[in-house]
Amino acid sequence: MRIKTGTLLFALVLTAAITQISPAQIESGKRYQRLVIRNAIVIDGNGTPASGPKDIVVENDRITAIVNIDPVAVKEGTARRPAKGDVEIDAEGRYVMPGLINLHGHTHDGRGGKAMPVEYCQMLWLAHGITTIRDVGAYAKTLEWRAQVERNEIASPRVFAYGVFNTGESTKNEQAARERVRQLKREGYDGMKLFGVDRDIMAALMDEAKKQGLRVAHHTGVEETNTWDDIRFGTTSIEHWYGIPEAAIANGRQNYPPDYNYNDEVDRFRYAGRLWREAEWDRLMKVFDAMIEGGVAWNPTLNIYEASRDLQRAQTQPHYTEYLHPVLGEFFIPNPANHGSYFIGWTSTDEAYWKENYRIWMKALKEFERRGGLIGAGEDAGFIYQVYGFGLIRELELHQEAGFDPLMVIRHATGNNAKIMGKDDELGRIRVGYKADILVVNGNPLEDLKVLYATGTEEIRDGKAVKTGGVEWTIRDGVPFHAPTLAAEVRKIVADAKRVP
Repeated sequence: MRIKTGTLLFALVLTAAITQISPAQIESGKRYQRLVIRNAIVIDGNGTPASGPKDIVVENDRITAIVNIDPVAVKEGTARRPAKGDVEIDAEGRYVMPGLINLHGHTHDGRGGKAMPVEYCQMLWLAHGITTIRDVGAYAKTLEWRAQVERNEIASPRVFAYGVFNTGESTKNEQAARERVRQLKREGYDGMKLFGVDRDIMAALMDEAKKQGLRVAHHTGVEETNTWDDIRFGTTSIEHWYGIPEAAIANGRQNYPPDYNYNDEVDRFRYAGRLWREAEWDRLMKVFDAMIEGGVAWNPTLNIYEASRDLQRAQTQPHYTEYLHPVLGEFFIPNPANHGSYFIGWTSTDEAYWKENYRIWMKALKEFERRGGLIGAGEDAGFIYQVYGFGLIRELELHQEAGFDPLMVIRHATGNNAKIMGKDDELGRIRVGYKADILVVNGNPLEDLKVLYATGTEEIRDGKAVKTGGVEWTIRDGVPFHAPTLAAEVRKIVADAKRVP
């Protein structure tokens, strides 16, 4: 099946990246009965070192064989290798790894009340090697997109739809809370996103979520409940971080100025930048140990707050030139009407506090994993100067800045994320029997995570700067998508939108 992606219908002839063993064409977006990836150096996704070369056989949507290749035997013509595929990709000189999972995604078809093509974010995700998103703001349209992906009708990552619990009625009483959870289950959501609620409501909804088999992602904020309640009631993952340091403050609440207003986002984010410094380390370790014992994972979304520590960097990112849709760009401009567009009167002092905030936050993350905690990776793009896809790769870079080895960084966005979603028996690994979610990358992400950006990177060859990097093929469910072509289509969408008066 061919997939329409925006205005472009792909039918790609074999390129230099494809072995000449098979004369067939590779159509981006078409599932083949048998796809073989040759000569791959493989990053498994479980934190072990890369190894290879290997041949990987994909049949329909599953990995059916992974064969170690003896280079000497290949040279001598005695190597036993898998039979030819309907199409083949030669990964020699490239790295192969599991498809990335975006644990905190938002599928947007508009921002600030203005329409924006949904293909813009969907194709950007695929172009960055993202094969699965956990959409934590899902609604009826999201369920439609999920179904279209399952039928292989659109170029998009696989979708796990988490509906939002909080409505005007859902927080009224315990009975209403339970009914809202049952409603989300009836409507077919894979899980639930929770914002701030009172403790009795949280107890009821979490009990009902367990009965209904729904996982819960908790966007902890400044509310009656904090991480101790997530531990007590069994939250699946804590999104962002607010409730964690709050649970480690002696008096149970940050020391706000008298005129603080949480609904004023300048106030909210200004003083959020001073929260980690008030947490007591010994208390924090008790919180961590209880989270670990209770199986509560942590999805920190480091990238989404980065503008707070360096606003100029956020506003002048190089990929904006070709990849920032004007509707999204307008949404980013400081405006109290738009969530996350809070940089009105942002000061050097604010940035200094946020830089300290990051130092403590990153130290805490490293210690959480050292003690046995489960860390995921998500981007929350579409807000605060973060563009879809670019945001997740930046998240990985920030995990490395926090002190994690690149092997573990990749594990956060593959194997760990799959485990947090309860899908680690079929996603997040290059392993026989698993879903064929595979990336063929032009470069070694263990050496430089920037090779995963759709913009690629540069290196010096023969004294000249040469463009390199980027994901070459994003394979989702055994369906190969040519990432550079998707990126080109996104650039066209952006360019066309800029021409509209």
